[in-house]
This record gives sequence, structure tokens and C-alpha cells, in this order.
Amino acid sequence: MFPSRLRARMTTGRCALVTAVVGPMSDLDPEPTKKTPLHGLHMSLGAKMVPFAGYDMPVQYPAGILAEHIHTRAHAGLFDVSHMGQIRLSGPRAAQDLQTLVPGDITGLAIGDMRYTLFTGNDGGILDDLMVTKVDDGLLLVVNAACKHADFAHLKKSLPSTSAVEMLDDRALLALQGPEALTVLAKLAPEVSGLTFMKAAEIEVAGIACFVSRSGYTGEDGFEISMAADRARELATLLLDASEVEPIGLGARDSLRLEAGLCLYGHDIDGTTTPVEAALSWAIGKRRRIGGGFPGSDVILAQLRNGAPRKRVGVQAEGRAPARDHTEIRAPGGEPIGEITSGGFGPTVGGPVAMGYVTSRFTEVGTPVELVVRGKARPANIVKLPYTPHRYVKTI
Repeated sequence: MFPSRLRARMTTGRCALVTAVVGPMSDLDPEPTKKTPLHGLHMSLGAKMVPFAGYDMPVQYPAGILAEHIHTRAHAGLFDVSHMGQIRLSGPRAAQDLQTLVPGDITGLAIGDMRYTLFTGNDGGILDDLMVTKVDDGLLLVVNAACKHADFAHLKKSLPSTSAVEMLDDRALLALQGPEALTVLAKLAPEVSGLTFMKAAEIEVAGIACFVSRSGYTGEDGFEISMAADRARELATLLLDASEVEPIGLGARDSLRLEAGLCLYGHDIDGTTTPVEAALSWAIGKRRRIGGGFPGSDVILAQLRNGAPRKRVGVQAEGRAPARDHTEIRAPGGEPIGEITSGGFGPTVGGPVAMGYVTSRFTEVGTPVELVVRGKARPANIVKLPYTPHRYVKTI
């Protein structure tokens, strides 16, 4: 369980973190329309629930966001991410067909390999970011909750009949993240020890048929576990029975990914940002940089050659007060040069953390800038991302 000293840290910063995750109250969904298979478990654990992407989701549990964040970095946290979209593409040409819609090298995946990639539009903007895994009969995709129906329609419209598209509404998804995640999961499924970062396999976990990947979105080592929806509560309860594991809500999920320098769709990337601007050029396959052949490739490849007009960077304010989303970034002296897209307090860092976009001539690490907070300019600096090192296990 959480140490009592952390359980008591119910600071005013929590409200700001909640706002950063789910938006101001006026932006929340008017009525949550769906519940994940773990909704009853969340309620029994005393979760504070909020409407998010059409689902009633836990933003925090009684210990609070700061404690949940710190526990995940030190031990292991369990996240319900069943609101995410799970989509299967099946057919002999699934990889070739999907590759026409993304800049990643999908045809080069071996069975069990995963790849982070992007749906791009004809103008080079990012329609969504997603994970793709090669399986025996095709591909498994995990897409963002708010985009999943649009992504499904995009796939159905854009792919030829050689690839069947199926939304897996009968599946749940859990994420077990943190340095003790392997210790916990290996007790229930020793085979997971054979996985490395961005590898996946069908594995029985405590007798439950699961699809397990060594991946996640916190910067920590960990796993994402897909299983039949009607077995989700059983597995979640088994994992929470481990002394190393605590339930973690959307609030800490957001602060963890922000410290790790990972983008949140709808905040740091969207249809108005290109992969080059978003500092996601590494997601463009080497062969795709030569041949193109994906939506917006002319725009994106031109930016790779010539540079983008703006770039996503880390921005750290001096002092303790964090800069929030949409905070204006200025050059010293007052010239507007960009905007914060994600910002808040970093519990691991012990201070403010943020990322945003600035015009290309201000992207060098160490460049002084100003953040306009409540009408006043506050000093800040461009910093290297991530704020906390990634601890992925890439070799065994």
C-alpha cells in the first residue's frame, strides 16, 4: 500500500493536474456514455471518476495523483486503458495495405514485433498515433480512445477488400508499469520474462488467455495486457493483490508521460502538426523517407530535407509554479514564438515540466524564453526531453 506520508499529500496541485488531463469542466463530455469492464472495481477502490473520451474513467484514487505517480516510478502501477481502441486487420496483405496510410515500416515487422506509428493526412498533419503489432493472421492496432471510431472509419474507407477491419469491442486492456512490473507479472506468467521492449506474444496469465506486450506510456519498464472483457476484473484483482501494485488513474498517467516526454494526442499532436514538427521523425521508416507513398509524404519529406518552421521542445520554467496548456511562449523582450501544449508539476523532477512548440530558431537546448502567466512574463529555458530517463528493457 502507499506510505502514509504520501497518502496525506492532498495538495492544491492535484486540481491543476486533473484539469490538465481531462480539460476544464466546460470541456468534459456532458454525459459519460460507456463504462469499461473495470468500472465496478474502480468504484469499490474509491476512485474519483470523470468523463473522458466518452467513458467514465478514474482520474485518481484516495491516495492522490502525486502518490500514484511516485509509486509507479518506484514500484508498479496498474492502469485501466480499456477505453483505448483495439482493432484487428486480417488478410495476407494487411501490412502492405496499412503501410499506405502510415509513415512507418510495417512490412518489415516480424511476428511479435511492435511499432509506434502515425495516421497522417494529405497535408502532413497527424490524425492519430497508434501501436501496431504483427500477429500470425495480420496486425493488431491500439489507437487513442477519442479517435478510435474515426480511425476505424478511416481504415474501412481507405483499405482494399484484401484486409478485413474489426473493432475488438469485447476486449479489455490493462497496463502494468514500473520497475517491479516484471517481478509481479512473472509470478503469474513466467513467459513474460522472455519479452523485451516492443515485443508481444499470446501468453496465459494465471490461466487467462492474454495478448501481452512489453510496452507502455510512462517511460518505465512495463506491460500492456489485452484479454477478454469478462476476465478483466479477475486479472486486475490478482495483480492488485501483489504488495508492489497500486491502482493508478488518468492524472498520474498524464504526469508520468509528460515527464517521459511522450505526446498526448489532442494536446501535443493533432491534425495541424506534422511528425517533423512534433519531433517524431524517428517514427518515419528509412525506406519511407526515400519512397514516400503515405498521405502527406510530400510535405513531411520536404520538412525532413529543409527543416520545419516550428518544433516540439521541452520548456522548463524557473521557480515552482508550472505553466499550463496554451501558455504563450515569448522570446526575451516580448516576441511571441510559440505555445505550451502540455504542462504541469513533475513529481519525480520536483518542479514544473512542460512541452510545447516554438519557431525553429529558438529550439536549441539552453535558449532562454519567457512564459506569459496571468499577464506576467516568467523566465524559462528550452530543455532536452525527456525530463526523466526511459527505463525500457531492450535486451535480456
